[in-house]
Amino acid sequence: MPQIGWLEILSVIIIAILVLGPKEFPIALKKIGSYIGKLKNTINNFQREVSSATKDIDLNENVTAEDDKIKKIKNKNG
Repeated sequence: MPQIGWLEILSVIIIAILVLGPKEFPIALKKIGSYIGKLKNTINNFQREVSSATKDIDLNENVTAEDDKIKKIKNKNG
């Protein structure tokens, strides 16, 4: 996997300042930061929902397995 060094980051920043201009560059950084924050928040919410759903599924499987064990014991005892 390629790695990005400080020189590459600095060159991207310089090009961005030249393209956007010094007045628009901080505004663009704030917008990009807010979009990244929203994306992280959405990903975290999605991960919480998935883990919650998998916990519910695991609990249901455990309850079903225990019910099967109880039925087998009842059938053996008559």
